[in-house]
Amino acid sequence: MFVRWLLPLICALSAEADIFPLDSISNVSTYYFNYFYCNIWEGECQPHQDDATQQVPVGDLWPGFPQDYTSLLHQWYCSLGQCCESGDCRITNNVTGLAKDLQTKLHGQHLVQSVVLKAIQGFINNPESNKPLTLSFHGWTGTGKNFVARIIADNLYRDGVKSECVRLFIAPFHFPHARLLDTYKGQLREAIRDLVLRCPQTLFIFDEAEKLHPGLIDAIKPYMDHYDNVDGVSYRRAIFIFLSNIGGATINDVALDFWHSGQNREDIGMEDLEHRLRAETLETQGGFAQSELMADHLIDFFVPFLPLEYRHVKLCARDAYTARGLEADEATLDEVAKAMLYVPKEERLFSAQGCKSIPQRINFFLP
Repeated sequence: MFVRWLLPLICALSAEADIFPLDSISNVSTYYFNYFYCNIWEGECQPHQDDATQQVPVGDLWPGFPQDYTSLLHQWYCSLGQCCESGDCRITNNVTGLAKDLQTKLHGQHLVQSVVLKAIQGFINNPESNKPLTLSFHGWTGTGKNFVARIIADNLYRDGVKSECVRLFIAPFHFPHARLLDTYKGQLREAIRDLVLRCPQTLFIFDEAEKLHPGLIDAIKPYMDHYDNVDGVSYRRAIFIFLSNIGGATINDVALDFWHSGQNREDIGMEDLEHRLRAETLETQGGFAQSELMADHLIDFFVPFLPLEYRHVKLCARDAYTARGLEADEATLDEVAKAMLYVPKEERLFSAQGCKSIPQRINFFLP
């Protein structure tokens, strides 16, 4: 099939070589050869994000070249799934979809909805950012930290968390042994550098970040700093997200104080929490507190995830049923929500597990 499509192009090149610039043909041909060699023939190649031969050709590449043949090549190339207006099909940057998902799929987290959307949108709209975007998510388990990280990945990348531009690290899984710290440092640096070279915009997620060794965080601290490049590689179009339980109790105390005073939880502002999260992170034993990441103020936003109430658990249960193509009445949703454990003991206001176990718990309420 490829040969049948390519022969007319070769003939056209020979017949009309005098009517369009050969240097343009050379540049475009180099790109397609690189694509075939690296992706179809699986040859050894090293991507260079600033090398024009590694970028998807855009614009009027061959002035004077017969439009029929240009369209033929374009259609064939797009059939491989490699053609996009953005220049890189892996990156979608769907800010509208991000806003919609945060609004409709995330419950009880008005601060997260606002801060995350503004931070991501601002970063995407500013290609000349002087540093990577670094976010730190804080809160109890089950409040949505991993869920929001997935929402971000799903809307910024075609393949979501499975994208080759996204990398998830789980501290106790990927870096379990303190004695292997030096080995982990090299592996982590290499993994981040390799991904940044392969993708013009990358996302790195660190789960259970409070369990990271401070030396490991310091090893990658230069990648999050205000440098034009590190060893010839720019990391300014990278996003780093740290997920942590640090500050969960502080966040809950603030939410409980608002409830006791008769104020709405939606009245809780970043000014009520962010400085407390920063202070608690510095005082807590763990990698964050002892790392230069905190000392040099490289975390752009400390994002608080509030504890979830009974009404939010019901919404999570509704979503879980919907995800299975089922409908549940209010009585069933109440049964699911009542089966959860709530704290503090006196008020029974917040779900101790958030919504984390809801998808599994609804199995007990199915016919």
